[in-house]
Amino acid sequence: MKKERAVSALAALAQDNRLDVFRLLVQAGPDGMPAGRVAEALGLAPNTLTFHFDRLRDAGLVTVRRDGRSMIYAARFETMNGLLAFLTENCCKGALCAPEAACKPARAKRAKVTA
Repeated sequence: MKKERAVSALAALAQDNRLDVFRLLVQAGPDGMPAGRVAEALGLAPNTLTFHFDRLRDAGLVTVRRDGRSMIYAARFETMNGLLAFLTENCCKGALCAPEAACKPARAKRAKVTA
């Protein structure tokens, strides 16, 4: 990945809602999610979400396809992996220092216990 492309991707992810959208799409996997489900899951207005999707698409982080009346958004894993490779390219002068399991499932949130 070239530096300019990495800067564009990092800039797109440097906003709370866009980061949440991207992480949700990563969790959804290669099949992606309809825009309406993303909006519902994150509590975002559709017009706000469209703005964020456009920024992520411009950075090459998501794709979109039409399925009937729905717009299905999906993370571009090759771009995500390219960004991670760019960021860790010179990590620890070649020593193995990357996280052991980069694809660990998210920890379940524990319910608060009240007495």
